[in-house]
Amino acid sequence: MEAKKVMLKTIRQQVKFGTDGWRGVISDNFTFENVRIVSQAVCDYLGSGVYSGRKKIVVGYDTRFLSDKFAQIVASVLAANGLTVLLSEKPVSTPMVSFATKNRNCSLGIMITASHNPAEFNGFKIKDSKGGSADVFITRKVESFLGKTTPKIITLAQARKRRLLRIVDLEEKYINFARSYIDMKLLKTSKQRILQDVMYGSGNGLLTKILSGTTIKVTLMHDEINPSFGGLRPEPTVENLGQIISRMKKERFDIGLVLDGDADRLAAIEPGGRFIHPQQILALLLLHLKEDRKWTGGVVKTIAGSVIIDKIAKKLGVKLYETCVGFKYISSLMQKEDILVGGEEAGGMGFKNYIPERDGVLAGLLLVEMMMYRKKNISQIIKEMEDEFGRYHYVKDSLRLSDVVFNQAKVLKALPARLLNKKIIDIKDYDGIKIIFDDEDWLMIRGSGTEPIVRVYAESKQLAIAEKLVAKGKKIILDS
Repeated sequence: MEAKKVMLKTIRQQVKFGTDGWRGVISDNFTFENVRIVSQAVCDYLGSGVYSGRKKIVVGYDTRFLSDKFAQIVASVLAANGLTVLLSEKPVSTPMVSFATKNRNCSLGIMITASHNPAEFNGFKIKDSKGGSADVFITRKVESFLGKTTPKIITLAQARKRRLLRIVDLEEKYINFARSYIDMKLLKTSKQRILQDVMYGSGNGLLTKILSGTTIKVTLMHDEINPSFGGLRPEPTVENLGQIISRMKKERFDIGLVLDGDADRLAAIEPGGRFIHPQQILALLLLHLKEDRKWTGGVVKTIAGSVIIDKIAKKLGVKLYETCVGFKYISSLMQKEDILVGGEEAGGMGFKNYIPERDGVLAGLLLVEMMMYRKKNISQIIKEMEDEFGRYHYVKDSLRLSDVVFNQAKVLKALPARLLNKKIIDIKDYDGIKIIFDDEDWLMIRGSGTEPIVRVYAESKQLAIAEKLVAKGKKIILDS
């Protein structure tokens, strides 16, 4: 009995669902055995009365080391529990799993991916029946079942023989939907040249296939499978994009598009090499869907979102919502309210008339479509937006928790009335600490929900001020 208690404590220490799934280091806490235990917990959750009728689960995986093997283990456990499993035949993007979960009437979707984390990580994402990220209710329930039942398992051959497992193509229906969502007639004769960095991830080739039949030329970067991700983490942040920025400066492309490792996030680069921040992308897509497509609905940003979203929402008469960091909160809101577009600071964006989930490929296509609607290049469109609403500089950095201790209550208590001689007019502390100044500038400190780090964000109309605010935020943490 004592040994079982120790085992339960250990597994619950090793498996924690954060802002988007459970992630861990391969062969440390992300092991075959722990994946079996988590998969069994999912089965026990599904068997607890939350879903009636026959349960069907779609399972996908990315290009990370051993992702296919981990996905096979998940499928084996699910099938051993009598669930019908649709296992992807090859690496796929997370949006493809989300889309298939809803499109194929599945109870849940499971994606083996660590998204943008470094190569030594892998992860386990859960999608709800509508294709959105599993909310806190689902993940806490799954955690409550960890280790309570010894994992059942059968071989894939046994599962197929019992007709509990099907190896399926998740790509075709996704591509067909994407082609119906975008104005393909408008894009058909476009002469645009796109440079896309897929960061060795599972979004490789999707844009090319969706745009098949058009005259748009797509040039790919890092489109081979490389589980080490070329020594970089597959995260579309400016510090990881030196190669595509260099090519955008030297070569003639209309836009550069960058996907993260599982293709649910997007970054973009202007001709000339200027990085288009994800918050600018969200602002552009809000303008496009509202003004060009004439769609209605609100906009969602997280607490770490840009002031420019507030400005545009006010001008357009669009209702603005604000959530905690993590797309699962946006996803939940998209299922309850009429939402036109929602996005997080890290580049994940979701749209109306789709699944309540982010999609980097579709976000990039909408930017291309916007240029065609307005008959302007992306630099002109951004300049017009900044001329009307202002130019905001968004800066982010982080500190590792192994080097510092972040005590939110202690930091809050020690805050002065002014920082950098700027008057504090508001403090939001429902997800980290966001300090808002009287000139619209802000500083935010927040512990990550997916990595052992503390993030520091700041935004200002002056880049130097934003950088100073981030430096000040890091000092506040180190001094606390």
